Amino acid sequence: MPSSDKPTVVLVHGAFADASSYAEVIPRLIARGLDVVAPAVPNRSLIGDAAYVASVVRQIPGPVVLVGHSYGGAVITVAGTEDNVEALVYLAGYALEKGESLGELQGRFPDSDLAAALVYTPFPIEGSAAPGTDVSVRTDKFPAIFAADVDPELAAVLAVSQRPLAAQAFADAAPEAAWKTKPSWGLVASSDHTINPDVERYGYQRAGMTTVEVDSSHLVMLAHPERVVDLIEEAVRAVSG
Repeated sequence: MPSSDKPTVVLVHGAFADASSYAEVIPRLIARGLDVVAPAVPNRSLIGDAAYVASVVRQIPGPVVLVGHSYGGAVITVAGTEDNVEALVYLAGYALEKGESLGELQGRFPDSDLAAALVYTPFPIEGSAAPGTDVSVRTDKFPAIFAADVDPELAAVLAVSQRPLAAQAFADAAPEAAWKTKPSWGLVASSDHTINPDVERYGYQRAGMTTVEVDSSHLVMLAHPERVVDLIEEAVRAVSG
């Protein structure tokens, strides 16, 4: 159990990925004396995923710095209203406004390369006659769109081990926007082909975040882990006094 005398860093992964996307960040944070939790996000709906992450946060004694990558940014926007969340860090992520959905925010800007590479697959929903829809990325397109500056062998593994995102997650409107009351930091991946970098910039600027730009693919945590750790540490120091 993390100690309660300093912030615990909670790392929230995004769509088409799992907590292993923080594999280069986690050991660096631990080496710097920070407690870390990296939960598995269900990736079923924004409301449900945020509720799950909020439940994880509530069980952590003491303050939390909540970090979200990509779709995980939308999740922390909602889950970050928990009382013990002291700061938010967005990594190539969606910073939604209250009442806004992923689809609405993305719709303000030209599509990224991701839009043409998505695959839609039905999946059964317990207790429902109608199936849900899983969204994933074509495996042959995944490395270039998601991980252009990541080791090609690793990118190939990530491509075939995706954690799909249910289409419902794109439609859910954020019931809250934690950045309105919590200090926030944002990293723009300026060579991102998964999310249009202007989507990231717009959300961060609207929220008044402290923002940095890194010439990186979408998976900035694997491509530039030191830059990510530095930003997280900046947030930790700010809320640690």
